[in-house]
Amino acid sequence: MAELLNDYFTAGWRERRYECACGWQGDSRAMQMDLQDEVTDYACPDCGNLLLIVRHPDLAQVRAAAAAGHPEARQQLALLEEAERLLGPR
Repeated sequence: MAELLNDYFTAGWRERRYECACGWQGDSRAMQMDLQDEVTDYACPDCGNLLLIVRHPDLAQVRAAAAAGHPEARQQLALLEEAERLLGPR
């Protein structure tokens, strides 16, 4: 059964070692990634078994993580604010 990660800004999830029933072991960067609207699915590169589902953060989560000093959240917030400035509120 795949692990669901609700907090995108959880420290270390990309580097954490995952194990598949087929015997493969590795981190999320070695997995097959399937980007969807609300989540990104990560599957075993050997057998395709779904191992990890990461929920995309909403704007409130990005703001909270940026305010807490998370570097990636700060970058994302800057991009979102620039897009809003150029395109108007969504």
